[in-house]
Amino acid sequence: MVEIYVSTDVETDGPIPGPHSMLSLGSAAYTADKQLVATFSANLDTLEHASAHPKTAEWWATQTQAWAACRQDLEAPEAAMRRYIEWVKSLPGKPVFVAYPAGFDFLFVYWYLIRFVGESPFSHSALDVKSFAMAVMKTNYRDSTKRNMPKHWFDPLPHTHVALDDAIEQGAMFCNMLQDNRRHANGAGLDPCATPSRDPPR
Repeated sequence: MVEIYVSTDVETDGPIPGPHSMLSLGSAAYTADKQLVATFSANLDTLEHASAHPKTAEWWATQTQAWAACRQDLEAPEAAMRRYIEWVKSLPGKPVFVAYPAGFDFLFVYWYLIRFVGESPFSHSALDVKSFAMAVMKTNYRDSTKRNMPKHWFDPLPHTHVALDDAIEQGAMFCNMLQDNRRHANGAGLDPCATPSRDPPR
């Protein structure tokens, strides 16, 4: 079965789920040839008895437009996650969770899926974009930051801290990396003249 790469971004009010809440969830489903086949977006009510982490709250105070975007049309977490799992299961292929960093975004999505739905369509697995970049670039993990990645991996898409916007941007970047990796496997390799990006490291 063909794989569908579910590029996912979450916005939260703290570093871990439970004590803190997932505020927004955005996913963009791509085929390997960078066809965007479906998107999902939800803004969630905060968890009962949870609270914002002070440092995260300070950061959100500097992001007024993104904060306003993630506090519109709120859904109960259970309703949002049931809608999400139905969306994932409707995709035309085997879903692969993709995130940057997967250790953060998958932590929240998996916790919410198990807590509110009782299952994960991704099983226990997530593909980390930075780890994949390390393999494609044949470099150290800490050197596989955006500023060191080839410029042609980056499409002219916005990074707004709105979950769906960032999921779409991240998914296009991943597909560009995937295509380079497959060309390399066929003997073409990365373009040695490619200009690295000067984006901030992540």
